[in-house]
Amino acid sequence: MKRSAVIAASVLALGASLGARPAVAQTTVGLDLAANSSYFWRGLTYPNKFVLQPDAYLTFPLGPVSFTAGAWANIEPGQYNSSAGDISEAAGVSSFKFSEVDLWGEFNLPVGLATLTAGATRYIYPNDSAKVATSLNNGAFGLFAFTKANNTVDIYGKVALNVLLSPKLAVWYDVDKVKGAYFEGSISHGIPLGITTLNLGALAGYSAGQGSCTQPCTELANFLDNGLTHVDLSASVGIPAGPVTITPNVHGLITNDKWTKVTSPTSLDKGFKLLAGATVSWSKALGGKKK
Repeated sequence: MKRSAVIAASVLALGASLGARPAVAQTTVGLDLAANSSYFWRGLTYPNKFVLQPDAYLTFPLGPVSFTAGAWANIEPGQYNSSAGDISEAAGVSSFKFSEVDLWGEFNLPVGLATLTAGATRYIYPNDSAKVATSLNNGAFGLFAFTKANNTVDIYGKVALNVLLSPKLAVWYDVDKVKGAYFEGSISHGIPLGITTLNLGALAGYSAGQGSCTQPCTELANFLDNGLTHVDLSASVGIPAGPVTITPNVHGLITNDKWTKVTSPTSLDKGFKLLAGATVSWSKALGGKKK
């Protein structure tokens, strides 16, 4: 349930460029492929083994606004087994499994030093319900086994400021299965390193209605409680390599909500967890020239 941070950065860069100088905006197509040691989403550990996360997007101008649409996926290359301490979105039903596909679209509008964003994401779990049920009934998995019953929709809004530390505030509201809000506040700072930049970031998540509710309850939950979910400290550096950019990254998560502390079926109280990975990114402007 997570788009590549590289895409978000490119959209903000587009908004900044539109606000900085007069230009004929260009349609841009982009592709990313991330390889990560595990899959974290809002501080939660989903697949806790190696994952591949491809995505594609298209950005095009609509007057002063830009619109971006994309698709993102999570692939579990191996067949996971909870008896070996694994977590799998697809309950380990097969190898090289597309366990999640996200379809998203958003509008971005630069206003002075700010970039305003409004969008929606459709979360899809294309997992075989019968196979997942069999795996659960056999006791193979009891954590994060998602089927179409978990498909849901978020709408969201963001405000990013082009000032010192690049502060950003974002809110997502699940309008389908969870029906609650989730907030993130973040700051970042770039340190020039020759031809590249070391990007340092800090982010905090807060649940306002996505915690579990008192039974009987017809809604799903993303967290056990409402309140602070986690703090994410990150570092990344983009390395140009011909037509692509390779971005190694590392994230250290300080967990607070009980469900964010889960890292395996037997490790349920982890106060700190580490994610490492790298993203290969490519983008190309289609037509259009500067004035």
